[in-house]
Amino acid sequence: MINDKDNSSIPINEFQIGLRNFKRNRLAVICVVILFVLYGIAVFADFLSPYSYRNENRNYSYSPPTAIHIAHDNKLSWPFIYGTQLTFNDFHKREYVVNKSQRYPIQLFIKGEEYKLLGIISCQYHLFGVQEPGRLYLLGADSRGRDLFSRILYGSRISLSIGLIGVFISFTIGLIVGGISGYYGGRIDDFLMRLCEMFMMVPGFYLLLAFRAAVPDNFNSVQIYFAIVIILSFLGWASLARIIRGMCLSLKEREYVLAAKTFGLLDIRIITTHVLPHTLSYSIAAIMLSIPGYILGESALSLIGLGIQDPYASWGNLLSDGMSIVRIYFAPWILWPAFFIFLTVICFNVIGDALRDCLDPLLKSEGKE
Repeated sequence: MINDKDNSSIPINEFQIGLRNFKRNRLAVICVVILFVLYGIAVFADFLSPYSYRNENRNYSYSPPTAIHIAHDNKLSWPFIYGTQLTFNDFHKREYVVNKSQRYPIQLFIKGEEYKLLGIISCQYHLFGVQEPGRLYLLGADSRGRDLFSRILYGSRISLSIGLIGVFISFTIGLIVGGISGYYGGRIDDFLMRLCEMFMMVPGFYLLLAFRAAVPDNFNSVQIYFAIVIILSFLGWASLARIIRGMCLSLKEREYVLAAKTFGLLDIRIITTHVLPHTLSYSIAAIMLSIPGYILGESALSLIGLGIQDPYASWGNLLSDGMSIVRIYFAPWILWPAFFIFLTVICFNVIGDALRDCLDPLLKSEGKE
């Protein structure tokens, strides 16, 4: 009988060797740590943020980042902030004046707005904050006086999760379609490849807008979220399917696949256990390189008002305030979400490039030559 374990050990061993080589890439390891921190922040955003994404105070519209002080009367003290008050100067320009008679110490594990920790446990304690009427804005406030730091933490849940869920769906479709097309060939191959070409010949952003236009306007933000995930998933599967199809055309002629056919194994089992596992080295690297596209796609839709709607936060709709040069000039801190998008995209690209170098056997053979 054919030994499935012997056949599947090849990609597993390659993955283990590639993982050892990956650990030697310090920059890629640092990017992994950064992404681990970002996703950890997304999971515990309720606890880490001093305010909820809905909490607003119009008296602090576009309030600048709050200065944290550690000295009072030339003596070291527990970190605190001063109270601020909105005023207008002679030119009717908005200004925030520091009131040093009001001191608000920064408290740890402070009781605040109730939330569901991990979506299950009711809790009212936040990692840090100040007592009312003090307002702590680590990264400044938006147009409604909402804490930008808190909204960035909440927005990371949508922006980061869309990338993972979307790429999982699209790569599942791409692997199945590519595997079937490459294994069977003939008319099935022709039909599936023409279908892929139909999706690939339309520019991605226009196809994205077309799919988004088909979503009803009465959808709430949760429904829009899942609609965007599905839309983005339909954009990336075609190119992967073509590449997997090309790999499967050569893999189906290997001895272990021919032996599996001889022993009468079902085609679906041959595809899933003897063909597709040998494409993992490419697929893993391609997944990491594709996730930034999903994050940028959601950000682009939310930026132009077609994605996640206010008051729900995503990094894309947080940047909508930055569409005005005047707002950027007077409140440059509203561009902080762009930094987190940039950081996340760079990390995924660095990790994807490192994985491709470690797992791609063609690059290895060229390096030895």
